[in-house]
Amino acid sequence: MGTRKKYGYVRVSSMEQNEDRQMIALKRVGVNNTNIFLDKQSGKDFHRPQYQTLVSKLKKGDLLYIMSIDRLGRNYEEIQRQWRILTKEIEIDICVLDMPLLDTRKGKDLMGTFIADLVLQILSFVAQNERENIKKRQEQGIAAAKERGVRFGRPEVDVPEDFDKIVRDWEEKKISIIQAMERCQMSRSTFYRKQKEIKLKKGI
Repeated sequence: MGTRKKYGYVRVSSMEQNEDRQMIALKRVGVNNTNIFLDKQSGKDFHRPQYQTLVSKLKKGDLLYIMSIDRLGRNYEEIQRQWRILTKEIEIDICVLDMPLLDTRKGKDLMGTFIADLVLQILSFVAQNERENIKKRQEQGIAAAKERGVRFGRPEVDVPEDFDKIVRDWEEKKISIIQAMERCQMSRSTFYRKQKEIKLKKGI
């Protein structure tokens, strides 16, 4: 086996977030700048250019540092799959700096592997539970807002009193679609939609 190489992976959720804290932590454990890979995007999946480049460079026996497990991603089912690819298929070691239990260098025996797998399972359960709770809270918030009379979606466009006449003039080519839109203060799609709604109501 050649010399073990140290790599680091950094992810921030948007272009506005600052990656300095993660970069400092990785440099502190001896990872060179050239071996640190940074993605500035969501952690919902692993289709990230720098992560993919990093994986293509990893060789058996290398060591990957990440600041925390959520920097790897937010979908814990996918994290477990990637963890298996990295540790079992490529056969590298992973060290999660803010969670000492997730350091595969310390867990080469059966108990160590079991603990790392157990920690990932617990994290997965907690994350899934939190996602469901957030969704439930959002649904409850929307229901409560609707009860208070809050309306969601685009506000309904008022139809002018002479809408029928405007439509008739347009259909008879007395006015253009642009003139009809201006007289109704509507977009083209809204004008067509309202015209169809009125025809349906009249059974035309």
